[in-house]
Amino acid sequence: MRVAVAILAISLAGLTAACGTSSAAGGGSSSSGGTGAVLKLQDPGNAGPLAYAKREGILEKRLKAVGASVEWGGSYASFTAAIDAVHSGSVNVLAGAISPAVGYLANSPDIKIFSVTDPITDPAAPQTDGLVVWPDSPIKSVKDLAGKQVAVNKGGKGEYLLLLALEKAGVPVDQVKRVYLNPDQGASAFATRKVDAWWAIVRAYPEVVAKGARVIVHGRDLNDQDLTIAAARDELLDKHPEAVRVYLDVLRELTEEAKKTPEKFENVFLDQGPTAVTGARLAQDIATARYANIPRYVTKDDGVNIEQVAGLFRKYGVLSGAIDPADVLFDLKAVAGSPSAAASR
Repeated sequence: MRVAVAILAISLAGLTAACGTSSAAGGGSSSSGGTGAVLKLQDPGNAGPLAYAKREGILEKRLKAVGASVEWGGSYASFTAAIDAVHSGSVNVLAGAISPAVGYLANSPDIKIFSVTDPITDPAAPQTDGLVVWPDSPIKSVKDLAGKQVAVNKGGKGEYLLLLALEKAGVPVDQVKRVYLNPDQGASAFATRKVDAWWAIVRAYPEVVAKGARVIVHGRDLNDQDLTIAAARDELLDKHPEAVRVYLDVLRELTEEAKKTPEKFENVFLDQGPTAVTGARLAQDIATARYANIPRYVTKDDGVNIEQVAGLFRKYGVLSGAIDPADVLFDLKAVAGSPSAAASR
């Protein structure tokens, strides 16, 4: 995914403790508008379409029309960070990228991907990830990483992009030590110079660049096929696909709206404090949202991207076995049908 899930929710979406706490921008809550499915979502934070939907009660209203409800849960740094919550069932719909999804599916085949977002190709769009080094680092290119330590999120976007970059530069992967850290740990390790470089993703990227980090390469410089995805637990998709379709309809509509008026999707709950953004950061987030692509239903053609990501991970020992796209894709459009009349808000 060339644009971080953060733009959409998401973010998409590193590796903190899976039982994280609710963010300051809203906390945990649930609706009681239905007796059927309950969509259990992680807290969306203070920006993006899902944060706006939570504040305005949009999902609650739309899901009630199909006898379903929504429950807002804890806050997680990324898809991988939410793994334990997905295992336990406290999260049953989440966003991220193909890379952590295939890692999860290799061990726990109980979720399926129902939506993807195509990569942004417009060169004018702000960058949303990068391999960063200190301003005074002797590392000038990917080739200089030989013998160095690079922080990445294990089995996630950062590790995938680093492997792609090393391959492109002709650097043997075993000559670079991958240090597995979640986003918060990676930021700390980089700031204290315990690692030589770090592949910063999602919201960590603009933060570290704002502090003066120098970028060696971006994901858009590579053959990045790690698309943004949305996935759900099998039982929810099998029993209540109409509720998942409502979720995707809302996400699609609000992403389109955010492209046109991104300002109202920033600082949704709080305009001050640690979750609020101002100044250059706010301007960049607004600019990024204008270029966001609209999530779409997954199709069998997206299996090519899954095979590429899983194949790269298998080649370098991140995954031990192959992933069959047919086992991880869910044709929500075919099962749930077209959007219902409840689409009006």
